[in-house]
Amino acid sequence: MVAGIGVEATLTIDAATPDALKQLDRQWHEKAWPVLAGRGSGAFLILPPGSGGVAIGWVPVKDIAPPGLPSRIAAVTGTAEFVALSADGTHLCAVTEEEYEYWIIVRPLG
Repeated sequence: MVAGIGVEATLTIDAATPDALKQLDRQWHEKAWPVLAGRGSGAFLILPPGSGGVAIGWVPVKDIAPPGLPSRIAAVTGTAEFVALSADGTHLCAVTEEEYEYWIIVRPLG
């Protein structure tokens, strides 16, 4: 649902700009965070980034330091890419790296 020819970004950010990760953090917080974490809780599900994440499956997390999730993931894994699911299962949100851009994808489910 976040990869393939028919996927459209909710928002794109030029990865070549000096503050691209900072912009990505800010835009993620504005576009994805409200539908992902809901009101107040900050809890959602994440597919662990990197190899082996799919085998682990969805992990419940609570981001206690928003904004900044994409850049924190990039600092650990070397890429800002990840997939998250709202705790109520109504929205899938992701960050992908596409050639020269970061994509933020926010998709309602159902």
